Amino acid sequence: MIPAPSILALVGDAFGGRGGIAQYNRDFLGALMGTGAVSSIHLLPRKIMNPAAPPDGVIQDKPRPGRISYCVGALDAALRRRVDIVFCGHLYMAPLAAVIARLKRASLVIQTHGVEAWRRPSRLCRAAVEAADLVLCVSRFTRARVLDWAAIAPERVLVLPNTVAGAFTPGDGSALREAWGLQSKRVLLTVGRMDGRERYKGHDRVITAIPQLVAEGHDVAYVVVGDGDDRDRLAVLAHKAGVEDRVRFIGAVSEETLVDAYRMADLFVMPSTGEGFGIAFLEAMASGTPALGLAAAGAPDALAEGELGTAVAEADLANAIGRALVAPRAEPQSLSANVRRRFGQKPFAALACVAINRLAEAT
Repeated sequence: MIPAPSILALVGDAFGGRGGIAQYNRDFLGALMGTGAVSSIHLLPRKIMNPAAPPDGVIQDKPRPGRISYCVGALDAALRRRVDIVFCGHLYMAPLAAVIARLKRASLVIQTHGVEAWRRPSRLCRAAVEAADLVLCVSRFTRARVLDWAAIAPERVLVLPNTVAGAFTPGDGSALREAWGLQSKRVLLTVGRMDGRERYKGHDRVITAIPQLVAEGHDVAYVVVGDGDDRDRLAVLAHKAGVEDRVRFIGAVSEETLVDAYRMADLFVMPSTGEGFGIAFLEAMASGTPALGLAAAGAPDALAEGELGTAVAEADLANAIGRALVAPRAEPQSLSANVRRRFGQKPFAALACVAINRLAEAT
């Protein structure tokens, strides 16, 4: 009997990390371990924001933020143990992962997410991707972009979308709505970082849509959960638009508060042009709240091409928000169940195992 493979995982962060990529790493590696698809995982993070214990079978080293230190640590870890699969959690680590995979005669799996994989990368990154046994992409859009610049057989490039955590369920968000003084408002919600270097999330598009919504009779409040260095610019934009009293910047919140924020909103709206996928769409809809985004990049996959959420053209954003606010709202439990049927942790784990089993079939 062939033993289950052992994985060496090179990641930016995972258990204890924040953000969508860290969450994806946790979900993917946790699914493989939980289903018995692999025997062990040795995890090498670049950083850990909030130290957290990984699941049984997963060993997570101390973070090594320096590039040279990380490379030395990864090579040392590879030389000291059995490695059947090298998992590379971000494209910028692909050259190092490829060297280790070749050194250990191991299979190479490279994960791609969004903007980092949409532009033609360096020659070394391209060579690593083209040498990979499997490239995983969170959306069809990212897969198409990778195939645009990589000379790799399409069957080695698979879509494995994000999944949604079990904490995001329908419930009563009225207490948080009252605490934030939003009882009489129609609440629009965006969850996402406000990064001045990556202004694609679309906070500014929602702010500039508010005057039209108010003129049409919608008594809206726009709640922004998340932090970042672009907040001051957005606050100035709200002031210039005359809607600063309708825009609330909440900052980072706990997961418990985040779940209640999704529940209390009338509409989750994230008109982003740069989502690799958009896990926040899943979190909102799993919490029973309708979601609206742009028909751009990976967002249509998360919104299931209109089957779960709504994807619109940027020019139609304000009108689409207005229509959503007056449309009959989907039954929260039904919406949540449909999201989990398509993007829940069980179907995600099944797809992750299919991907890993492809490696065994190829050897």
